[in-house]
Amino acid sequence: MPVHHHSPAFLALVADAKSRVRELGIEEYLRRVKAGEKLVLVDTREDHEWEQYRIPGAVHLGKGVVERDIEQVFPDKGTPIVFYCGGGFRTALVCDNVQKMGYTNVASLAGGIREWIERGLPVEGAR
Repeated sequence: MPVHHHSPAFLALVADAKSRVRELGIEEYLRRVKAGEKLVLVDTREDHEWEQYRIPGAVHLGKGVVERDIEQVFPDKGTPIVFYCGGGFRTALVCDNVQKMGYTNVASLAGGIREWIERGLPVEGAR
């Protein structure tokens, strides 16, 4: 998996968003799902990333269209949604934006799919 070197301005934007966004660690996510919580997992990566591999059970709503399409896909703004991307940076921005749109129960999966894979957790797709 490629490691991205992010610009200082992007990192500052993400840090600002993270100050308003709830992050959910992978362990907590797995514990809550195992306990029966109905958390919707949404992959916000680019189409080509989604096609390559994804977390089982996730739905795809790419960062480029999430603000445009989320109200059609999830009309209930209280839907418990956990967004993920490669490492948790893009989803911090997504969570910040959808919260501004009135969504009240969203979180960013800390570490994203990179940490998911590093932990040996399952993925589906071509890889």
